[in-house]
Amino acid sequence: MKILLWHVHGGWTDAFVRGPHQYVLPTTPDGGPWGLGRAGRDWPESVIEVAPKDLREHDFDVVVLQRTEELAECELLLGRRPGRDIPAVFLEHNTPKGDIPSTRHPLTGQAEIPVVHVTHFNDVFWDCGTTPTMVVEHGIVDPGHRYTGELDHLAAVVNEPVRRGRVTGTDLLPRFARAAHLDVFGMGTEKLPATLGLGPDELTVCGDLPTHSLHAELARRRAYVHPMRWTSLGLSLLEAMHLGLPVVALATTEAARAVPPEAGAISTDVDELCAMVRLLMEDPDEARARGTAARQVALERYGLDAFLEAWNEVLARTAERTRILAVPERRAQ
Repeated sequence: MKILLWHVHGGWTDAFVRGPHQYVLPTTPDGGPWGLGRAGRDWPESVIEVAPKDLREHDFDVVVLQRTEELAECELLLGRRPGRDIPAVFLEHNTPKGDIPSTRHPLTGQAEIPVVHVTHFNDVFWDCGTTPTMVVEHGIVDPGHRYTGELDHLAAVVNEPVRRGRVTGTDLLPRFARAAHLDVFGMGTEKLPATLGLGPDELTVCGDLPTHSLHAELARRRAYVHPMRWTSLGLSLLEAMHLGLPVVALATTEAARAVPPEAGAISTDVDELCAMVRLLMEDPDEARARGTAARQVALERYGLDAFLEAWNEVLARTAERTRILAVPERRAQ
């Protein structure tokens, strides 16, 4: 298949483009959200960049939409309506916002474009009405069992923690920093110490690192903390588990399904999580054992092969479904 998609979520796309298809990414000279292309990532040769003005020259089998604005953009650039003139699925990365649990999904009320959720939690909480939905859980390109835990520090990966605040559990970070020295990775973390009032003896801002460097640095930390209150399942959590880190996670959204107790700790009681952090810092053997359990679960549930197989089925069913839906319309003409 030839698949059109925009580079919206780098971590998810990194797994998706490892499949057997050709993946076309719109690319503009200035990049940005509508023309990021490969963005210098080490992806297979089957991932090609095409200027938006040249997309009409390609015969796509399916479009993977990830933002509602892409519906109009796709029709403008291709001259074809997604879901009717060209098979399309809408990939929903996020938890609902607003009137939860009654938040209606933007694609509710139509049957031409199915919604694919990345977690079962999102599928349950989004109100999609009668719109067809399905779940394809995350897949991770295995970075290998690289855990050393040589630094008795706690690691977290949080993008834009100051701006996102309570959504990402930023206000909880001082409690974890009192249990163990906290190293925070991610975009927009520069103002975190001043915002939280934490000194260098409690918090280190490690910045936004390339994936290979991030994995190497995470593997040196004793444990990983996932303080997110209301986000979809973070890929950095799953990557940490793949690396072999033990994890402590707030038992919210999909984390309650992703993290088994034997991998570290999963709870809405922050004191309980902090107690586990202290145990892991004091007992490297316990940390290593729990990290090994975390990796085993991650490989079984979030392995790349199962992810790609599920998406192959979704794409094939979408193409066939659109063809069948279009038959009555063609006969009526």
